[in-house]
Amino acid sequence: MKQYISRSEIAKQITCIFALTLISALSHAAGWNIDPLRIDLSPKQKTAALTITNSSDQPTTIQIQPLAWSQIDGKDVYIPTKELLVTPPIFTIAGKSSQIIRMALRIPADKLKELTYRINLQEIAPSKTENTTLVDVTMRVTIPVFIQPQSAKAEPKLAWSVTTEPDHLIKLVLENSGTAHVKITDLNLSSVGQEQVIVSETGANYILSGQAHTWMLKPATPQKISSERLHLKAFTDAVNVDTIIVVDKP
Repeated sequence: MKQYISRSEIAKQITCIFALTLISALSHAAGWNIDPLRIDLSPKQKTAALTITNSSDQPTTIQIQPLAWSQIDGKDVYIPTKELLVTPPIFTIAGKSSQIIRMALRIPADKLKELTYRINLQEIAPSKTENTTLVDVTMRVTIPVFIQPQSAKAEPKLAWSVTTEPDHLIKLVLENSGTAHVKITDLNLSSVGQEQVIVSETGANYILSGQAHTWMLKPATPQKISSERLHLKAFTDAVNVDTIIVVDKP
């Protein structure tokens, strides 16, 4: 038997859905194929198209909501916006069929820095009860949208720091003072010289312009970090990082 949840419960869950990083895997699980998984616009390229393919045999109804995307103290903040036009806002895709979504920025690009948005795709099935305030929610996916500024190409500017913490934890902080986001996918810290990996982290994290992110990392072996320098390697969607960081003592 299907379970139905109220709109208020949906609202409580909305903050969880944007933590989805494996968009491709999730979209396939829901019977969706989404292409592309990221949208880039600029003053020269003001429109873009997104193709959603329903790989299942059953029709699916999807509602789209554009969201302004910012960060406060490293936390993602999403606000419904009309600055990004997305059409059609709601549609039904027959089984084994596709739908093209078109989008355009309604405001001028920023003069100096990148603008950031998210496209929230929510699959909705009609309620089978008489209470029309209930819906059967099946799947949600979000797609990042980046808008280049009017001037030179926006780029991230990264500053890393490492501090040893109690209980053998390592505090790794990244500050992005640049004019564009950076997406960190995997990173590891090694001892300098021996190049023995002390701690590694997988998963995707976006750090928007002017924001910072903190990782509290626990080494595989609970030993005190005696080295004054650590070798950091990190994979990003800009330039991969390969640098030496001086360890700050608390």
